[in-house]
Amino acid sequence: MTSKTSVEINFKEMEMVILGTEYAGEMKKGIFTVMFYLMPVNHNVLTLHSSANQGVEKKDVTLFFGLSGTGKTTLSADPNRLLIGDDEHCWSDNGVFNIEGGCYAKCLGLSGEKEPEIFNAIKFGSVLENVIYDETTRVVDYDDAAITENTRCAYPIDYIPSAKIPCFADSHPKNIVLLTCDARGVLPPVSKLTNAQVMYHFISGYTSKMAGTEEGVTEPEATFSACFGQPFLALHPMKYAQMLSDKMTEHKANAWLLNTGWTGASVSKGGKRCPLKYTRAILDAIHDGSLANAEFETFPVFGLQIPKAVGSVPPEILNPLKTQTDLEGFNKEVRGLAELFSENFKGYSSEATAEVIAAGPTL
Repeated sequence: MTSKTSVEINFKEMEMVILGTEYAGEMKKGIFTVMFYLMPVNHNVLTLHSSANQGVEKKDVTLFFGLSGTGKTTLSADPNRLLIGDDEHCWSDNGVFNIEGGCYAKCLGLSGEKEPEIFNAIKFGSVLENVIYDETTRVVDYDDAAITENTRCAYPIDYIPSAKIPCFADSHPKNIVLLTCDARGVLPPVSKLTNAQVMYHFISGYTSKMAGTEEGVTEPEATFSACFGQPFLALHPMKYAQMLSDKMTEHKANAWLLNTGWTGASVSKGGKRCPLKYTRAILDAIHDGSLANAEFETFPVFGLQIPKAVGSVPPEILNPLKTQTDLEGFNKEVRGLAELFSENFKGYSSEATAEVIAAGPTL
C-alpha cells in the first residue's frame, strides 16, 4: 500500500469498497471507473472526464476536458448556455448524456461575485463537505482551509438555473475544449488543435496540480494524467483517444486547448493567472464561430495555432512570446515543458501512430 486510502472494485461481483478517506468524492469516482470499462467494452460508448453544455438556440454542444482545478465546473456553468453536467459524461451514437444527477464543486475561495451560479446553488438540499462555518449564524467561511484545501459542495443539477433537464443532448459536440492550468506560464490562453494534436494532448493530459485538488498539494506542480483522468481508466488510453478522434472526424468538431492557468510568466516568477473574464470571452468566440475563422500564427516548439485577436481579450496576452522581457529565459521554460511532454509520452508511443507522435512538441 502506498496510501492509507484504499478504493477497490470487483467487476465480477460489481462491488466497491472504500477505506481510509474523508473525501466523499471517492464514491463517485469509483462508479466513474466502472463506467470507463462498461460503456466502451459493452456498448461502444465513449466515457469522458468532462463537463458539457449546450447552446440555447443553436443546440451546439461543447465538451470541456480537464483535471480538478482547471475550470470544468466553472466554465460549463454558463448563464447563456444549458448545463448538461460538470464532470462525468458519455458520448454515444445518439448524443451526449450525463452520468450523474448533480454537481460536486470545489468551494475554496468561492464567492457570489466570481462564481454566482455555483454560489447560489448552495442552499437547502445541498451538502457541504469539510468547510468551516459559524455555528450560530451558519454562515460558511469559504476562505478557511483549516480542515483541507479540498472543501466541496454537492448539489442537484437543477439548482443551476440553466441546467438542461433531462441531462442529455441528442446532438453531437461541435467544440472540444481541452483545459489545462499551466503554472509555468508557457502555454497560450487558447490554441486551435488539429485532430492529431487533440489525440496527443488528450493522451498527455497535462496540467498543474492545484491547491485543494489532492491531499498534500498546497502549491502548483506539473503533472500528466492520461485522458485527463488516468486514475479512472480501465483500458489503454489510446482506446479512448481513438474513439474521441473518430467521433470528432465523423461530426466535424473543432478542438481547442485552453490554458486557464498563468500567462506570460510562471507563478514563481510573478505571473498572473488568466482572468476568468478573458477565458469566458474566448469561449464566447468559440461558441459564436468567430474564433474558428480568426487569423492564426504558430507558437514555436509546440506547433500550436494562436489567434491574433479574440474579441475583448487584450491581444498581447494571446501570444506569451510578445510579453517577454527575458526571451531567453522564457524559451528555456518552453523547452523545459516540451521535454516533460516528450518524456511522459514515451509511455504511450508504442501504441500511438506516427502522426500522433509528430503532433507533440519539437525539440
